[in-house]
Amino acid sequence: MRIAIASGKGGTGKTTIASSLAYVAAKQGKSVAYLDCDVEEPNGHIFLKPTIEHIVDISKRIPLIDESLCVHCGRCAEICQFGAIACMPQRTLVFSESCHSCGGCELVCKVGAVKETKRRIGELRIGRSGDIEFVDGTLDIGEAMSPPAIRAVRETQLEADLQFLDAPPGTSCPAVETVRGCDLTVLVTEPTPFGLNDLKLAVEMIRVLDVPFGVVINRSDLGDDGVVRYCELQGIPVWAEIKDDRRIAEAYSRGDLIVDVVPEFAQVMERLLCKITKQKQ
Repeated sequence: MRIAIASGKGGTGKTTIASSLAYVAAKQGKSVAYLDCDVEEPNGHIFLKPTIEHIVDISKRIPLIDESLCVHCGRCAEICQFGAIACMPQRTLVFSESCHSCGGCELVCKVGAVKETKRRIGELRIGRSGDIEFVDGTLDIGEAMSPPAIRAVRETQLEADLQFLDAPPGTSCPAVETVRGCDLTVLVTEPTPFGLNDLKLAVEMIRVLDVPFGVVINRSDLGDDGVVRYCELQGIPVWAEIKDDRRIAEAYSRGDLIVDVVPEFAQVMERLLCKITKQKQ
């Protein structure tokens, strides 16, 4: 069962909940993996403190032009929807940062001048945190596209029955790449006008992807009741409400797992995990 923990905006407590759910599930004897798909700023390791066993380069496929064969017909540039290839009279240029690795340029080349090569874009770290299998990816500085790195994290061969995917914030390509194909999504929000606005965007994304989902409201005793009323009107289940607690903020600032420090939070996570696992039954 793959469970994505996502949010329409950053700072809602997504990583706190994802790492806590993984920890609680492992303590219950379940086979668990935590996958940090926020490759531009992964921070799950701060709380789970894994022992890293393997580090692997993440690469993406990019076109390599054989100028001795290229006739500069421009077909490769025409099919590229991302401006990654420019065909000049005497040379064909490749802008690898813009390439989406679709392979279309190689398919349309009639003279076989386009081949593919690999280019490093980041690194994959694989290890364990106690009984939790741990995977995260880090995008190299200056790289513009994170979906290839997110795919590398998702495609890591894991044996865990429960896999928690910590998604990047927002509703753009990185979040879509993480949530697509998951069995369930937990949307984390907060009861503020900004939280409600971004929750609506996230709900629209999840519904397009056709993934079952529910909502967790963090710092639920602050702000207003707009999120609750929206969920009621939309028929969206609210699986948990987490009250604002200074102990949570203090534990977070130290990099401690909240479930080890705040018993009430641990109870909320246990009930949330029970609701999540029942969705698959």
